[in-house]
Amino acid sequence: MCCVCFRSSPQSTPLHIGNTNNNNNNEEKRKKRKRRRRKRRKRKKKEKEKEKEKEKEKEKEKEKEKEKQKEKDKSKDKDKPAEIFVINPAGNLYYNWLFIITLPVMYNWTMIIARACFEELQHDYIIYWVILDYTSDLIYLADMFFRARTGYLEQGLLVKDKKLLLDRYISSFQFRLDVLSMLPTDIFYFVLGIDYPEIRINKLLRIGRMMEFFTKTETKTNYPNIFRIANLIMYILIIIHWNACWYFSFSKSIGFGADDWVYPALDDPEEPEFGQPMRKYAFSLYWSTLTLTTIGETPPPALDSEFLFHVVDFLVGVLIFATIVGNIATMISNMNAAQAQFQSRIDNIKQYMQVRKVSKDLELRVIKWFDYLWNNGKAQDEREVLRYLPDKLKAEIAIQVHMETLKKVRIFADCEAGLLIELVLKLRPQVFSPGDYICKKGDIGREMYIIKDGKLAVVADDGVTQFVVLGSGSYFGEISILNIKGSKAGNRRTANIRSIGYSELFCLSKDDLMESLSEYPDAKGMLEDKGRQILMKDGLIDLDPANIKPEQKELEEKVNKLYGTMELMQVKLKKILRNNENADKTLKHRCRLRHYFPPPAHNLESAGCSTSASGSNKQNP
Repeated sequence: MCCVCFRSSPQSTPLHIGNTNNNNNNEEKRKKRKRRRRKRRKRKKKEKEKEKEKEKEKEKEKEKEKEKQKEKDKSKDKDKPAEIFVINPAGNLYYNWLFIITLPVMYNWTMIIARACFEELQHDYIIYWVILDYTSDLIYLADMFFRARTGYLEQGLLVKDKKLLLDRYISSFQFRLDVLSMLPTDIFYFVLGIDYPEIRINKLLRIGRMMEFFTKTETKTNYPNIFRIANLIMYILIIIHWNACWYFSFSKSIGFGADDWVYPALDDPEEPEFGQPMRKYAFSLYWSTLTLTTIGETPPPALDSEFLFHVVDFLVGVLIFATIVGNIATMISNMNAAQAQFQSRIDNIKQYMQVRKVSKDLELRVIKWFDYLWNNGKAQDEREVLRYLPDKLKAEIAIQVHMETLKKVRIFADCEAGLLIELVLKLRPQVFSPGDYICKKGDIGREMYIIKDGKLAVVADDGVTQFVVLGSGSYFGEISILNIKGSKAGNRRTANIRSIGYSELFCLSKDDLMESLSEYPDAKGMLEDKGRQILMKDGLIDLDPANIKPEQKELEEKVNKLYGTMELMQVKLKKILRNNENADKTLKHRCRLRHYFPPPAHNLESAGCSTSASGSNKQNP
């Protein structure tokens, strides 16, 4: 036993030493791992601390940037010009001011020339003229401030910057005219005396304001043609007034009563009334009217200057006469344009009925129908009138005109606002004559009707017996255009409806309704449910699925979907088969390579040794 122990001891000592070394190495490795872990933890802590510091710095920077931005905003707000009260040139205030400024402009254009030519007018009412003159000057001055506060549009927005408004007004040509009209020419009264009111001729430069007022009034008024005629007459009267003043002044320069052409003598004892102020103006106005209207019947001129004056007057008169005739002809044609267009329609239909030999009774009904349209103001085509408006304005007008009528229909009561707007734009007015059938029993329902005005009767097949009378706000045909499945009537009319008198209806076609519902699928389902409920109450729906036949369109859609699904399945199946073939080819190729090129034997041995060595290492503790 001792020998055995002695022999075996030298072999066990190196293993024990190796194990201790391994243990020491493992301990050192563990310590190193711990150190590494500690270092990692410290690094992570430092990194986290650094990240926190960075975040704090970023937050501080953000706060500083916010403060700077606030300071910038404050400085911008300070630098920004304060918004002032600006007059909108499209508003009522601007229009009312134009009316105010037009009054002094008209006063100056009519009275300055009259006071300059008729001295008695200037002397007898001098106090009134002084008050009116300086009142008009104050209004002119206020108009300059008003212009400096009148806004203008830039990129669709009203500019409210005081400096920009002032710069724009000062740089305009109108500002120069306004300054010239405000020059204090009245100081020449101290040099020339009060007998020369023509020194205020610069006040006539504000005529642009009067023209602007007339232009805006023509746009705003509901009777533009009448206003144009009145405006033209006013211009003609002003020209005749100025010509009368010039004639009297020209006669004064030649000498009153010097010949038959000039104004008669003022001191003629046989005709003393020619010395009165009112006769002076009336006679001059009469002479000016005869001359400018080219009527003539005035004494012939005697002097060369009189001939020239008369020739100029005749030329001006010809221009005025041509302007009057041309403008009034245009205005009258514009006033009668709608009537002429409507009359041409009637003439075309009359001619057609005569050529086609339509019966006199039917021809008379057609003419009466046209008369009703014209007399009740329903001859206009709404779509033609509103076609130049943008869609938004069209929708707003249609909502105000037709929305209340459309909401009376039960199935549309709870619909979305967008769908109602779509439907409102598609409503078409129709007018029926007394005795006209709106629909007959058995007809295919392609539209629904809403009664706006008039009376309709549901009548028997004889057309005389009345079952019920429908009035304003009633509707019919809404179920047929929905084409609800299971409806016993289908899309056929179930009653005869006839107009008792003249009646105005709104028509909504099935195509228009379905086009609108295509964009509102939820509303379509809701409308079908409501229509189904109405049919159930009336007992006009068959709930048996066997009796409900799908529509041809629905069948076509389902078949098309099925074909599409089958084509998609075929494509996917072809793709799967192609991938399967490719996988088979690659697998066969690998098997061939394995058969012809087997792996070397030493690789297998080394692989076996390595596996055994790893197994022995696992067994060692």
